[in-house]
Amino acid sequence: MTEVTRRSTHVLLVEADPPDLEALREAFADARGGPMDLECVEELADAMARLSRGGVDAVLLNPALPDSEGIGGFDRLQAFAPDVPVVILSDSDDEELAVRAVQGGAQDYLLRSEATPELLIRAIRYGIERHRLLSALRSLSLIDDLTGLYNRRGFADLGEQYVKLARRSTRGVALVFLDIDRFKTINDTLGHHVGDRALLRVADLLKDTFRRSDIIARMGGDEFAVLALEASGEDARMLVDRLRAQIGEFNESSREPYRLSVSIGLARCEGDGRVRLEDLLEQADAAMYEEKRSKRRTVAQG
Repeated sequence: MTEVTRRSTHVLLVEADPPDLEALREAFADARGGPMDLECVEELADAMARLSRGGVDAVLLNPALPDSEGIGGFDRLQAFAPDVPVVILSDSDDEELAVRAVQGGAQDYLLRSEATPELLIRAIRYGIERHRLLSALRSLSLIDDLTGLYNRRGFADLGEQYVKLARRSTRGVALVFLDIDRFKTINDTLGHHVGDRALLRVADLLKDTFRRSDIIARMGGDEFAVLALEASGEDARMLVDRLRAQIGEFNESSREPYRLSVSIGLARCEGDGRVRLEDLLEQADAAMYEEKRSKRRTVAQG
């Protein structure tokens, strides 16, 4: 009988003053229930860069970092990679901080002085499983059935968390709103099955263009929205340009009986404590419709 090889659980340790890494790696490699790989970075920025590449199953985070201090670093990490469970490994026994961290989504809060390798392994395994179960429950009401993106409710729930984080950290947030041009014509002339394929193609292009940490949603019908945290105005415009380029490449190579075109609106907030998600949506929606009207005027003028 062929033996099935179990994939190792990949754990990212974010710690400015790491303990005996070799001993910890050995304990993780021999962990009951399957081996764990341990990777270590010393700053929050490096952790976010690593998470953006994927392949991390869980994070062990010490909040005391050179480029971040306290619960704010966890908030940023949680918003950047909401699909990766985080266990906090702290030098502080501040009960209030521990409660805030768990309320904010941390799977556990452990004191580094008391955390044996066995305790860490158990906390990580439990955290991964809890996170998986909670994600499954949430996805029942927050995910669009056709595209697998967030639906309007999911966008609103997670988007509010993003905007609150942007306000607290004075970091920018960008919102992209778009819809498919002449989508009704595609449905009416080619059939709803072709229209569904067009929606799926737009969803795929959005996922290829934006980061895993960005909130991508089908808002209903042929409308989509993306909320990107920690994206400068220039970054957001570059992503929009990249999306347009990818749509152009699709049209050149596709055998679909339609030509895909979208109208896009962009709104951005740079650390404004008064901004709300509804405000950004309204601004991006208005910009999108202005682009659509401009296209119609161009066609009318021939």
